[in-house]
Amino acid sequence: MLYIRSSVFFCFSIWISLAMGTTTQEYLDFVLPLVKNAGQELLSVKNVEVEEKGEFYDVVTVYDRKIEQILFKKIKERWPDHKFIGEEESYTKGISQLSNESTWIIDPIDGTANFVRNLKDACISVGLVINKEQVMGVVYNPFMDELYTAIKGQGAYLNGVKIQTNGATDISKSVFNYELSLGVNTKYYDLYMYRLKHLLKHIGGIRSMGSAVMGLCYVATGRMEAYQCDGLFPWDAAAGVLIVREAGGYVRDSNGGEFDLMDPNYIATATKELSDKFMEIERRADQERESDAQNHKQLKF
Repeated sequence: MLYIRSSVFFCFSIWISLAMGTTTQEYLDFVLPLVKNAGQELLSVKNVEVEEKGEFYDVVTVYDRKIEQILFKKIKERWPDHKFIGEEESYTKGISQLSNESTWIIDPIDGTANFVRNLKDACISVGLVINKEQVMGVVYNPFMDELYTAIKGQGAYLNGVKIQTNGATDISKSVFNYELSLGVNTKYYDLYMYRLKHLLKHIGGIRSMGSAVMGLCYVATGRMEAYQCDGLFPWDAAAGVLIVREAGGYVRDSNGGEFDLMDPNYIATATKELSDKFMEIERRADQERESDAQNHKQLKF
């Protein structure tokens, strides 16, 4: 029986390879040296000039643009028919709609605010989506020399060593990485604060690291039990979400429903059981927030 299953899996893998023309492993092998070289570029930086893209907390550097352009250029030269979604390009042109075509989704520096302050939680993120499905993810933090990789169905790895979440199910012992920095946006302030008020009564500890992609990777390695952020973009999820799932973790939309890569509001946890516990508490917080908002609206009239 095991032999039959292995044979079926092998034949299925061959079929996928032929259908795609290029195997996912070949995509990974091609992009890895590009990402590593980009990381060396970041390590060589001495002085950083910062610009604000929109809100005061959303910053960009010349290195964000430079790295994105280099990665796009090299990949386009190899596969000119592929599509691309990048943070800096999308800021000026808008986010492209996701199609069934092979699409590279890139964040040249996730955690730019950390990068400009010489904090080590910053990384380069490259995800590949085919037929609207996440099939490959690469995350490289050159400041810690940590390279995370994942291919769908083949597990997740840190510097070539297979990783898994820590399998936690007890929320009272969980360290929760909650990206509170986005709460400075008035659109999300109440959402974050109500949930935080409820969660603090149940969790074992809290962190806010300033990098969505690294937050996901920390769940994948078992360094933390849960990570959550709302109000994100495809490049904040394209690589890291796959890495968590391939490490045995669970990712869902934090507002309920299915996770949407193109409109990601996610909570990533070591297990589904832990995720369910977080969601139960957060639904109560959301109900309280909605009730208070309704009462406030009625008082105004």
